[in-house]
Amino acid sequence: QVKLVESGGDLVQAGGSLRLSCAASGGTISSFDMGWFRQAPGEEREFVAATARGFAWPRYADSVKGRFTISRDNAKNTVYLQMDSLKPEDTAVYYCASTYEFARCSYNSANYPYWGQGTQVTVSS
Repeated sequence: QVKLVESGGDLVQAGGSLRLSCAASGGTISSFDMGWFRQAPGEEREFVAATARGFAWPRYADSVKGRFTISRDNAKNTVYLQMDSLKPEDTAVYYCASTYEFARCSYNSANYPYWGQGTQVTVSS
């Protein structure tokens, strides 16, 4: 049973940084394609970033490109989302997701069957 647990969410001022972690159990992240998504109140869940096996470069949503970085630490079985230059519009619950399939950095949440419980990020202006 794959389990993903996010952590690192917090209240931060605009312009600040946070690093989110997604620790996996029941599977090794080297066998997964991984994604980060977020959902703001009253909004649909949206793609943030993804990293895939066999892809040299991650994919990012235009809204976070140049500010967020997704990375993996296979030894710790953890995926990270480094978030810099945070903006109030980044406020949301952030979820990590994984799949054993080759998702090819898909931005479609339906391609990821495994999800964490989410971690809250709040950016104040």
